[in-house]
Amino acid sequence: MARYRGPVVKLMRREGLNLFLKNSHTLHKEKSSLEKRKYPPGLPPKKKGKITEYGAQLREKQKVKRAYGVLEKQFRRYFEEASHTAGIPGENLLQFLERRLDNVLYRMGYAVTRRQARNFVAHRHVMVNGIRVDIPSYRVNIGDKVEIREKFQKSTFIEENIRLAQAINRTASWVSVDYAQFSGEILSLPTRDHIDIPVKEQVIVELYSK
Repeated sequence: MARYRGPVVKLMRREGLNLFLKNSHTLHKEKSSLEKRKYPPGLPPKKKGKITEYGAQLREKQKVKRAYGVLEKQFRRYFEEASHTAGIPGENLLQFLERRLDNVLYRMGYAVTRRQARNFVAHRHVMVNGIRVDIPSYRVNIGDKVEIREKFQKSTFIEENIRLAQAINRTASWVSVDYAQFSGEILSLPTRDHIDIPVKEQVIVELYSK
């Protein structure tokens, strides 16, 4: 299962915004990395060049890929499916990414980052409709019930994540959560309004349509 294993703060510095790749407490300690060094990692350029159209398109694509933890091959497959599905391709693309099981676990508050959620799923700590699922890219549907396996419910990770989620009340509106039962349900499909990353999805469509 291919995934990026390098430092995530560098990725956020490269895109110039918080992609929610680290939990808020850890990120607060490293605030200087994002606030004091407001330039991409590596040697600063001698002269700031003009961003080309292709460069702008590439940045939008990389921003979304990195936020959801998806590599190029899989991201292109998402786009191909989105472009052949009824509706607006860019919005379809974002919806498919939102419906990934690792993202759903993050949206429900059982994980503080999508990266952590991916680990929970890969280590078989999550069930969907009573069946263990260890594929982070598994796509949920309306009515699906997501649960934390009983053996993992007493984990300090889950307990702390639930406390944090309840404190900041960040559960997505398209899911319902029952923290007492360590479960949640998909109420509706996510829409464009539910995407909290500032992204111009049409620019990504234009990049792949060339």
